[in-house]
Amino acid sequence: MISDASQPPQGGSGDYPDTLQTILDSLDALVYVSDLETYELLYLNAYGRQLWGEPQGRKCWQVLQAGQAGPCSFCTNDRLVDDQGHPTGVYVWEFQNTDNQRWYQCRDLALRWTDGRLVRLEVAIDITDRKETEEQLRRAVALAEARANTDELTGLNNRRAFFALGEQATQQALRNGHPLSLIMFDLDHFKQINDSYGHAIGDRVLQNVATKVDSMARDADVLGRIGGEEFAILMYNTDTDESSHLAERLRQAIAASTIEAAGQTLGCTASFGIAAAHGRPISLEHLLSEADHAMYRAKSRGRNRVETAGRPSS
Repeated sequence: MISDASQPPQGGSGDYPDTLQTILDSLDALVYVSDLETYELLYLNAYGRQLWGEPQGRKCWQVLQAGQAGPCSFCTNDRLVDDQGHPTGVYVWEFQNTDNQRWYQCRDLALRWTDGRLVRLEVAIDITDRKETEEQLRRAVALAEARANTDELTGLNNRRAFFALGEQATQQALRNGHPLSLIMFDLDHFKQINDSYGHAIGDRVLQNVATKVDSMARDADVLGRIGGEEFAILMYNTDTDESSHLAERLRQAIAASTIEAAGQTLGCTASFGIAAAHGRPISLEHLLSEADHAMYRAKSRGRNRVETAGRPSS
């Protein structure tokens, strides 16, 4: 319809037949035309003039956008014509306007203007409400996924997430030939804490231990609460000596840490088991089994100690 007008509109004024001008100005959407080569803004409907003012011979990027020193880096003009300069049809895209920060779905089209030059026709519909709803949904899904993978009490990975992440790390270590270590530890006599002080105090003990683990482990380590009072740390590209060093530091930190409960100072200890894989094919399940056996050896030898699978006890 625009390309059939007898004269191009000047500055958004009413050079179109009154009926067409009325239709364009009644749309709840931006309609504009700009020169495809010079970017001169040739037409702006009432919706656009209300938001951005009269074109007054300016470029489209000077009127419709903010902070642009030249043609916009996101301009789609090059998508509207082929290598021979022929129009390629409608291009649909979404973007956030740099001036008013509103989101728009744009339908762009190259066509011949009444004087023969190629112009860009864009019809842009405000979709900000839809984008905000989509973002709220995305955050809700992300939160739900995080909660599904997070132990609610301690904030660490839950058993499900630990096994999923741990399996990925195990397979990557096998492919790359990197060492992999697993630390498992269990709080000593934790049932007595629950029986004597109640589960609320027991929960505080678990939270305190989880905080220690989270602060001392590396960002790349996979942490998890995999049982009631049982925790695990999978350490990628880490040998037995390095994991033993962390386990001993954790053992000391847990033994030295206390909470106040029922007017008393309450503490606990933990028993540690370590297993490592380097140069041998091993599954995460097998690694956990080896660490579990080492941990129970630590308990049988007096608790509050670190034992390593495949090594004699010290």
